[in-house]
Amino acid sequence: MQNYLYFGLESRTMATDDGGPEEESVLTSKRNATRYQILVEIAERQPAVSQREVAEEIGITAQAVSDYLQDLVSQGYVHKEGRGRYEVTKEGVDWLLSRTEDLRAFVDHVAEDVVGGVDVETAIATDEIREGETVSLSMRDGTLHATPGDAGSATAVAVTDAAADRDMGVTNVDGVVGYDLGEVTVVSVPRVRDGGSDAVADATVTDHADANDLVVAAGTEALVAARSAGVEPDVRFGTVGAVEEAAVKGLDTLLLVVADHLSRHTDSLRDANVSYEVIDAAN
Repeated sequence: MQNYLYFGLESRTMATDDGGPEEESVLTSKRNATRYQILVEIAERQPAVSQREVAEEIGITAQAVSDYLQDLVSQGYVHKEGRGRYEVTKEGVDWLLSRTEDLRAFVDHVAEDVVGGVDVETAIATDEIREGETVSLSMRDGTLHATPGDAGSATAVAVTDAAADRDMGVTNVDGVVGYDLGEVTVVSVPRVRDGGSDAVADATVTDHADANDLVVAAGTEALVAARSAGVEPDVRFGTVGAVEEAAVKGLDTLLLVVADHLSRHTDSLRDANVSYEVIDAAN
């Protein structure tokens, strides 16, 4: 999945579930945006709902409102009590609230990170750079890099001098930095009472560790499984956020996680639209 940095700031994709188009964000699905508006209008007007008034309010035809209402009733989001009488169900309220959280998160991101973001970003110089020089920006190993010249898809102006491989400030970013999201390979390690690290084949750890940028161990059994295979994890604490952030910044990660904590990590990855694969620990 392609991700972008807008004005040197990481973009945030909206959370989607595995339920297909019905679960798309109202920011990415015109259909769900219209469903959202209609549910709000019904909630404000129930139980007596005029389809014509709803249509005029949100700018679609009365027939379209009727079609959407039939769909919302069939989905269980709206209850029809008679001609022109509708009420939003508990399921409908839950759906509205979940999509409202998506909108709130996006608005907060725009307000805090985009509009209110700092004017100076930090990058690593790939070569010697002088203050005032135009640079091209790229994402490498999860970190923003600056290269002399304007050949890249995103350019900026250096606000500090920097030697190669040193940190530097850039401003006046123009364009976007495109990069692919990383992927996560997940090995679920049983709790010690269910076999613990002994249930994990060393080859499972070593083969996948070599193929990934980072190795993360979440839990004692996971740490022992890694070390037994001769692999020292890069991250052991704060693993839920660390794995998500690494993937969002384009790094592939091997996650060894104790079974009890698996869902916390996979839920976080789904919310961030990060691809992951759970493999058999014994293979």
